[in-house]
Amino acid sequence: MKGLQVMKGLHVVFRMLVLVPVLLLAGCSWLDSLSKEDNEKPLELDRIEQEVRLRKEWSVNVGDGQGEKFNRLKPAISGDRIYAASNNGVVVAVDIESGRTQWKLKTGRVITGGVGASNGLVLVGTESARVIAFSEEDGTELWNIKVSSEVLAAPATNGRVVVVQTVDGNLIGLDAKSGEQLWIYETNVPALSLRGTSSPLIIDNFAISALANGTVISIAIDNGTLRWEERVAIPTGRSEIDRLVDIDGDVVINDAGLVLAPSYQGYLAGIDVVTGQTRWRVEESSYVGAGFGFGNIYSVDDEDRVKAYRTGQETTAWINDKLLRRQVSTPLSFSNYVAVGDEEGYVHLLSQVDGRFVGRTKVDGDGVRARMLNQGNTLYVYGNSGKLVALRVE
Repeated sequence: MKGLQVMKGLHVVFRMLVLVPVLLLAGCSWLDSLSKEDNEKPLELDRIEQEVRLRKEWSVNVGDGQGEKFNRLKPAISGDRIYAASNNGVVVAVDIESGRTQWKLKTGRVITGGVGASNGLVLVGTESARVIAFSEEDGTELWNIKVSSEVLAAPATNGRVVVVQTVDGNLIGLDAKSGEQLWIYETNVPALSLRGTSSPLIIDNFAISALANGTVISIAIDNGTLRWEERVAIPTGRSEIDRLVDIDGDVVINDAGLVLAPSYQGYLAGIDVVTGQTRWRVEESSYVGAGFGFGNIYSVDDEDRVKAYRTGQETTAWINDKLLRRQVSTPLSFSNYVAVGDEEGYVHLLSQVDGRFVGRTKVDGDGVRARMLNQGNTLYVYGNSGKLVALRVE
């Protein structure tokens, strides 16, 4: 496999690109790095007036975090615990209030996808194309199954079926009790693709998944049949790099029943969760997921501008361009704010009204890449080095 340069706006980003044949994906050693030309460094941060302060409630170390590759391992909340995994195989369960570790495993696996946690299961995917299920209660390994290729995103479950997306473009349904494969839905993978996949989202009896070919699909999780398919981005240009249209960020559903799907070199689209029809879209290139709150849809474009759109409107409500080239994470609506992380490990709070900075704190010197979580007034941040931190608004 070869690492290729991808032009991202005005600066160069080294991202891992997947080359066919896809049958070799699981065994390939990927070059995963992210760098910039000397003349396109991250924009330096301006001083801000701290209108809001974030107090650290607790912090737990989770292995080597994201590791040396461009992984996006994220934590998951289920019940009164938060679960996290590291690239070097550590999986932990932490009490969400006190920060006390409930159990900790050293699996000996290279974990590249996770964490999914629901209905008694903690789920991870590995570089060697395994999906592993642990007990939420005590971390006991319940099953371990081989799939078609490496897993780079968190599996999802409704307690009956586990749905996982693999790098070779397959969406696979597994029995939640045994791990036995129930069905497989195959899609075409472009010749070249950004490293990463979107995590499946289960709504009732359907799984919604975003793909590297620029489409979003809804699948019946009982039998793997297609419910609907909608294209978000159309490949254009002569080179394979020009034709990249990956949807790597996780899809979410907002209060208006729209599946929000941002694509690279395509559109940010709002798709009706029932019919699969696009009800709203704006031209935008992004490789992280979208957020919503306060009647807005939040996105981060490939220049790292944080944007807010009023739901159903094509013009921006506000734009914050003070984080250019800082590898900004997926925006999260949190309390009255929008929270984002960056490559230097800062967590920034922006006003949902006008996008101005209202607070900032540094969490992890290695950066914050994973999607953050919140519950009530507490924000949970998983830094790249493996620091899992709970922050509360003061």
